[in-house]
Amino acid sequence: MRKIVLTFGLIAGGLLSLMMVISMLFIDRIGYDRGEIIGYTTMVLSFLMVFFGIRSYRDSVAGGALGFGRAFSVGLLITIIACSCYTATWQVIYYKFMPNFGDKYAAHMIAKSKASGATQQQLDAKQREMESFKAMYKNPVMNVALTFIEPFPVGLVITLICAGILRRKRGVPDDGRSAASVGAAAV
Repeated sequence: MRKIVLTFGLIAGGLLSLMMVISMLFIDRIGYDRGEIIGYTTMVLSFLMVFFGIRSYRDSVAGGALGFGRAFSVGLLITIIACSCYTATWQVIYYKFMPNFGDKYAAHMIAKSKASGATQQQLDAKQREMESFKAMYKNPVMNVALTFIEPFPVGLVITLICAGILRRKRGVPDDGRSAASVGAAAV
């Protein structure tokens, strides 16, 4: 199990990290809103490795039979490894290359509020919210926690779906037909 989880977790984490690096290189051109769309699309595509990891475990280690709980645990471990890679990559980008990210993001959010026609009271509230965000984001522990939580729900949902799809009891044919219908068709 360890080899499968590490292999597929590192592939998913590598994809997540690569797309983060690429999108951060062009964030000033594509904007934060498009960057968010690209980021979450990449997360969904990267977490497809959960499906392939669970399937690989089912077919090569579990002998073709896999319950929901074991499938979920394999997928969850792949997700945790991928999210850890994502978090580690962001820590390097943030602290080494983009220490002013909080300021730029706060300015973007305030400008977005202004453009949407927010009142001065709403703008002041947004300003306070962004100041709180920047202070919280400078704390390394909170930075790691917030970064890890970004892709984790996506991976968790995909893990639940994949565990449900890929579970299989012993004796169930691969094509999904029941043993009775296979025997009846042979007669």
